Amino acid sequence: MDLPIIYHSDYIAPLPPGHRFPMSKFKQLYELLLDNRVVYPEQFHLPERPPSALIELVHTPEYVQAYCEGKLDDKAQRRIGLPWSPALVNRTCVAVGGTILTAKLALKQGLACNTAGGTHHAFPNYGSGFCIFNDLAIAARYLQKMGLAKKILIVDLDVHQGDGTAVIFADDTSVFTFSMHCENNFPGTKQKSDLDVPLPIGMEDDLYLQTLANYLPNLLSQIKPDIVFYDAGVDTHIDDKLGKLALTDTGIFKREMQVLTTCIQGGYPVACVIGGGYADDMKSLVWRHSLLHRAASQVYHQFHL
Repeated sequence: MDLPIIYHSDYIAPLPPGHRFPMSKFKQLYELLLDNRVVYPEQFHLPERPPSALIELVHTPEYVQAYCEGKLDDKAQRRIGLPWSPALVNRTCVAVGGTILTAKLALKQGLACNTAGGTHHAFPNYGSGFCIFNDLAIAARYLQKMGLAKKILIVDLDVHQGDGTAVIFADDTSVFTFSMHCENNFPGTKQKSDLDVPLPIGMEDDLYLQTLANYLPNLLSQIKPDIVFYDAGVDTHIDDKLGKLALTDTGIFKREMQVLTTCIQGGYPVACVIGGGYADDMKSLVWRHSLLHRAASQVYHQFHL
């Protein structure tokens, strides 16, 4: 069996011309993985749109209903930063389904990667920073509800703090939230993850990887999670528009190899999402996101999962 990759053509919804959220990256990532033969067509799995009841494992029914029906007020809508449309509602829900499927396949096969996901700024009753529903949190709650996992570790290496995820699991010892992010960056008000590692502006590859190595192995041995959710945001890159750190392509690939190898060697299954990444040069951005799937393919074969 090959590494499972999750994708749906509904991961793309139309946005107004010039919008700064790089919506087209999801389809381009899918195409690049196929063109470069990182992934073959038979490795792709198609997610389903989950029922509202699953989304409501994390979000309030009032918020879910208001968003899905297009009834959020202007202020709440502006905080999300994406103009509402029925296509975007569907895209949001299908992407959540993608992370749920990624988690189920990771438990079965040891490792699985979504080609979207990582909407960690979504709080129980509102969205923020291009994040509407928190796919990581919903998938974690789903696994627990179905009795598929008890103890969960969320490793969030997006350049921005996983503030929504931190709040959702603040009083829940069964889910451990670890966020390593740029200190002086969005969100302006940081929340309290179980472990926050704020990084200075301009941090480069070697120090970044060393910092990660100081925390991840110890966390795994302390927590002994049934599954690890990995948010592999590439907005840590030196050329990212919203990043402020200074990782190179090589540094990001090494990071992915480091996270996946450390987890898989310890016997911990990993469900990966691609997280944030923002650039005018779409080709370079899509390449950076593909580093996760390249590393995952390598690790998957290396450990004969």
